[in-house]
Amino acid sequence: MDRGKPGSKMHVLSDANGLPLLVGVSAGNTHDSEGLELMIEGHQTRHDPHRGRYFKPQRLHADKAYDRADLRRWLRWKRIGVRIARKGIESSERLGRRRWVIERTMSWLSGYRRLSPRYERHPRNYLAFLGLAAALCCYKRLVRLTT
Repeated sequence: MDRGKPGSKMHVLSDANGLPLLVGVSAGNTHDSEGLELMIEGHQTRHDPHRGRYFKPQRLHADKAYDRADLRRWLRWKRIGVRIARKGIESSERLGRRRWVIERTMSWLSGYRRLSPRYERHPRNYLAFLGLAAALCCYKRLVRLTT
């Protein structure tokens, strides 16, 4: 976090394969962990009528920026498993075995010229292009899997 940093941050929630499920935008001078609750709440769970259960995220992998006690309590209350490296205790190398998936997703999204650097003046336009880039990533993955 840099209080004087201009610009914006991309927030991406992805599945285990790296497909972007949900994207968001926040100001560049806000902390990363402030967008986590909104991303989790924005992720729609599906209901399976045959089995009578909801599909929700089972586990969350995140870096040390998300190591806050209130976030851990909130995720535990939501019954979501937490794999967050603790500040000053754990090395991020163990968590990095699965962290590369989201890093790859972020590089897919930032590969689109319109997103990096940000050319859009209004956040809603930037969010629309970010959503379009996420849809293109999913489409490219679908085409590659079906051919």
